[in-house]
Amino acid sequence: MSYIDLHMHSSYSDDGEFDPKTIVDLCLDRKIKYFSIADHNCVKAIDEAMLYCKDKDIEIIPAVELDCTIDSLNLHLLGYGIEYHSTIFNEIQENIILQEQTASQKRMKLIRKLGIDYSNEFIETLSRNGIVTGEMIAEAAMQFDKDKINPMLKPYYENGSRSDNPYVNFYWDYCSQGKPAYAEVNFISLQEAVKVIEENGGIPVLAHPGINIKENSALLETVCDVGIRGIEVYSSYHNESQVSFYKDFAFKHKLLVTCGSDFHGKTKPSITVGFSNCGNDEEGIISSLKKALNL
Repeated sequence: MSYIDLHMHSSYSDDGEFDPKTIVDLCLDRKIKYFSIADHNCVKAIDEAMLYCKDKDIEIIPAVELDCTIDSLNLHLLGYGIEYHSTIFNEIQENIILQEQTASQKRMKLIRKLGIDYSNEFIETLSRNGIVTGEMIAEAAMQFDKDKINPMLKPYYENGSRSDNPYVNFYWDYCSQGKPAYAEVNFISLQEAVKVIEENGGIPVLAHPGINIKENSALLETVCDVGIRGIEVYSSYHNESQVSFYKDFAFKHKLLVTCGSDFHGKTKPSITVGFSNCGNDEEGIISSLKKALNL
């Protein structure tokens, strides 16, 4: 367990479970000293979290996780130390909310066409801002399939091959880019995301490359050329081999190394606060990031 966790999500993310105060409490319980709430295209949790951190032995580094694309591939870009009161972040969030509301309806129809049903009423209890994520559909579908007889859901039930994080695994299997129930949302380009973060005083860091870039050195080089300044080397998604690969790449290209659990709560139950396996690198990670941010 690390004392740094620079990638967590609050209930301001559509797929996050806990409010900012609860996130702070969880960090304190696990003796986290430095943390970031990096909600999806949203900075609204930061002021609340800062309020709860007052007079406590914990420090928050403002952050956001922007959805973006490069060569039609969806990526996530973390921005650390941003001026989060800038109106651009609200503009980005509002644009994505409008698109996601439309995409949600398409996503729901596609899932039903595949043979997975659920209760609309139950979905409504989970939805925020009129948005229905793949994780919400998974929860509703598993609740609807009371006798656990739908073979398409079998991998997500207890002891199934995808049961460690059933809701988000369902999303990756059915609703993510390239999958049968994918509903496109037009995100800003990686170049635009880097520009937004830097123009607002932040450091752009590529999030969990093991999810979508894998160990594609050529693609990583392209991403690097756009202007990222760090890589989330230590992640709950990365095995030891991947950590070594990304760490070597970061060292070679003089990039910052960061760590984050990508904690969400119930959508990823196997991921806990502080679970990012950064070994003995905590001091180097936080000191390098704070130096880069002039903190």
